Amino acid sequence: MGEIEDAIERADRESFTRQPPKTLKGQIGYLLKQMGSAKAVAHELGVTADSVNRYRRGARKRPRADIAAKIDDAVRQRWQPMVRKRRQKQAAATGGITVETRARFGYTAPVGTTDDGRFRRLTVHLPAKYAQRLFDARNTGASDQQMRQIIAEGFKEIYFQDGGGRAAGLSDVTLNDIDYLDLDY
Repeated sequence: MGEIEDAIERADRESFTRQPPKTLKGQIGYLLKQMGSAKAVAHELGVTADSVNRYRRGARKRPRADIAAKIDDAVRQRWQPMVRKRRQKQAAATGGITVETRARFGYTAPVGTTDDGRFRRLTVHLPAKYAQRLFDARNTGASDQQMRQIIAEGFKEIYFQDGGGRAAGLSDVTLNDIDYLDLDY
């Protein structure tokens, strides 16, 4: 996963109304309920069905670190899908998204102005149309670079051009060398 995909996942997790199960037995029980069988859970985690049943019974209490991470990821991925959808739908319809980042922004500007890329720390609220484009791109399997471009276009319109009030000749804003990027919706 890329930086944008990770940021969307973190924002989704922050929208949980209840926390997912924390114990191994609770996590395995939840996955069994969601996926229907120990064989399906085992296939998802890369272990045997016997191992899944041992985790469920409590006979095996400490999975390897990589398996524990897979279990946690599988639970979080399936946890409260309706809450996630509702929050994303609201952001895409009316709310928009807030992007906080420290990254190098480059752009093409008219002759006589500076177009040197430089690091900026920005927190910008992008309108709902950018949230919709970002979620659509993610759902269709767009690359991290394509999702960066959507955010860069939003920054161009909202931050650099102030909704059309300045920097009219500015084009091709790019988002590079991301130190961190966080989304909220």
